[in-house]
Amino acid sequence: MEFDYDVLVIGSGPAGESAALNAAKHNKRAAVVEEYSMVGGGCTHRGTIPSKALRHAVKQLMRFNTGKLFRDIGHSRQIPYPTALSVAAGVIERQVEMRSKFYARNGIAVYKGRAQFRDANTVVVEESDGSLDSLTARDVVIATGSRPYHPPDVDFSHPRVYDSDSILDLQHTPRKLLIYGAGVIGCEYASIFSGLGIKVELVNSFDNLLAFLDDEISIALSYHLRDLGVMVRHRETYERVEATDGGVVLHLQSGKKLRGDALLWCNGRTGNTDRLALDKVGLEADSRGQLRVNRQYQTEVPNIYAVGDVIGWPSLASAAYDQGRSAAAVSRGKAGARYVDDVPTGIYTIPEISSVGPTERELTEQRVPFEVGRAFFKDTARGQISGEDVGMLKLLFDPTTLRILGIHCFGAEATEIIHIGQAIMKQPGEGNTLRYFISTTFNYPTMAEAYRIAALNGINRLTEY
Repeated sequence: MEFDYDVLVIGSGPAGESAALNAAKHNKRAAVVEEYSMVGGGCTHRGTIPSKALRHAVKQLMRFNTGKLFRDIGHSRQIPYPTALSVAAGVIERQVEMRSKFYARNGIAVYKGRAQFRDANTVVVEESDGSLDSLTARDVVIATGSRPYHPPDVDFSHPRVYDSDSILDLQHTPRKLLIYGAGVIGCEYASIFSGLGIKVELVNSFDNLLAFLDDEISIALSYHLRDLGVMVRHRETYERVEATDGGVVLHLQSGKKLRGDALLWCNGRTGNTDRLALDKVGLEADSRGQLRVNRQYQTEVPNIYAVGDVIGWPSLASAAYDQGRSAAAVSRGKAGARYVDDVPTGIYTIPEISSVGPTERELTEQRVPFEVGRAFFKDTARGQISGEDVGMLKLLFDPTTLRILGIHCFGAEATEIIHIGQAIMKQPGEGNTLRYFISTTFNYPTMAEAYRIAALNGINRLTEY
């Protein structure tokens, strides 16, 4: 049977884009179906790009308001939330322009409309004018991403109730914001809004913030959010949401009533699979709209792949790019495509957090001996010069072989700093050792110098060295 395309990708976010580009680079006929008028997916328009651009604007404002140099030339400033958000518009525009060129340059057809399966090799695209295109493909890649989870008892149509998508449409500056859900997105927005001088109450259902982090860093995050003015409430679960013209009240099962001008709901996400007509191909998503895949990103229908947020963990743009490439590689017959399971954590709170490898708690539970080396940013010359002196770099290593087991970083540019250690951890055999950081000369002053400081701090704990 002759197909229109070798690979048809549904969704143009990071996962879909990389799958289509990888197929095209290997001379496969590729096409992309995108429901919205511009390519880029949720990452570009509703998630990573606008929220990180907003964070950058807020961080600049915070630096102005706390810097001694700026205090000598003017008073502290507060800017409205929509003004800070406007910074994101230009970044999104440049992203769309760049990504549109990727498809044109590589001869990838882009269809604008909603996709539904007719069978395992046929996808029908309904365009905005109601017209239908029937496309056939040997392989199909589902990369439709995810959206915020909406519990049925919360009225998200109310103008005071927002999720992590609609908060980017907020056109006023609330005096007090309630955030329900203290996962990655909730913590990021808590630090962003508090940086704008808005009162924030962050409701966490668990004992600690981001319990998957190293305990020391989780505690540090809690401290610095409180230092920013965030009221963190642990071990609380909502009972109901009461939204009126005058404000919003979050009723908790403990009996507490939290009042604010707006509520931001950050409690989970749902895969965008409900409108794909999966029943036509014998596939069924789970209760959160996610699809099961094997280590080659194939669903239960071998020629249909799924990548990105639609398969759940780790739900990161960085992982989605690699997943899309791997799915396209398997599609063209490559045997050794990479399964993405070693992704560094990147959390864009203020200060930011990044880690790779196990935590102290995990190593202790596994009865793996380890030692710790720390470098505090306040002790680095670059941190003192730049004023970015909050945070630390922490190395966990084997006390016998000096092999690095885990790296955890909290503070400015943590998501950049982590990659140096990640590269060393990837080296085979004796290439992964604490000695690298001691025997290598780092530029001075730099934040990367923290690796040398942490390595020396760690090795000095060992009496035999």
